[in-house]
Amino acid sequence: MPVLRFRTVSLGATAKSLYRSAIGISACAALAILSASCTRDSTRNAAASRSPASGVAPTVRDDFGRPISFATHPRRVVSLNPTTTETIFAIGAGSLLIGRSHWDEWPDSARTIPDMGNGIGPNVEKIVAAHPDLVLLYASEDNRAAAERLESAGIRTISLRIDRIADFDRSVRLLGRVLGDSARAAVVLDTVAASLRRVASATRALRKPTVVWPMIDTSPMVVGGGSFMNELLTIAGAHNVYAYLPQPSPIVSIEDVIARNPDFVIRGGEGGSDSPLGGVWQAVPAIAQGHVIRIPLTMILRPSVQMGSAATVLARALHPGIVLP
Repeated sequence: MPVLRFRTVSLGATAKSLYRSAIGISACAALAILSASCTRDSTRNAAASRSPASGVAPTVRDDFGRPISFATHPRRVVSLNPTTTETIFAIGAGSLLIGRSHWDEWPDSARTIPDMGNGIGPNVEKIVAAHPDLVLLYASEDNRAAAERLESAGIRTISLRIDRIADFDRSVRLLGRVLGDSARAAVVLDTVAASLRRVASATRALRKPTVVWPMIDTSPMVVGGGSFMNELLTIAGAHNVYAYLPQPSPIVSIEDVIARNPDFVIRGGEGGSDSPLGGVWQAVPAIAQGHVIRIPLTMILRPSVQMGSAATVLARALHPGIVLP
């Protein structure tokens, strides 16, 4: 099922059945360049300044360990990872995109870009036919063969594994260098980091409620310590009862969830944030007590430019009345 498969991009190798996307919330109020409406004109201007004469792009190394060199900055980019697509818009280079994955839905401008299909195991022939000079993939083993085929076709391909906040930082800097706007990439990083620091500062002295975050309803698969979502929970002033598990999305037993008796259950996984948790989850005391926090899906499921907004929403839900500096 394609919808479920691509979720691996956000959650790591153990969560290959989990990807979904939904509607994101604009960060425009925080910084204009992070919203679709604010980026439209600036994107054109920024793209216009990215001519081959603006400087030779660097040689970078992707997460498959391959060096990729550029004689000029890319002009036709296919991004098959929602995180890199959002980053490209945020740094004002959205007009360079000629293809996206089926799941790239934020900002709204992304929906106007041709849909190239799935981001895991992509249709190489369709991508080649679009004549890109750069393709961005998620660096999973499922995509290694596609990356090699694209390179064999003479198309530079950068595969990035973006699972943690640090991965996001690294990928934004890399894309800034490759696309010829490191300064704007630095602004994006500074803005997201400032938002995260602001939330962390506001929650640091507060009591940390315990939480569990189920990723699918039909199986006790939860957010673990290896996910950026666990990092967001910590920033937002919560304690994930499965933070000690290193996997991004470990499978646990419902008996163990009940024994840990978390204060809250976070919703935002398979089934949609508004659907009730069914089946075995009904035995969790927090569910019976109505202690469920619902979070918009697209905002929270990617380590992307929306992380500051996601942390803010989480903090306000966990700590009603909190005042953010």
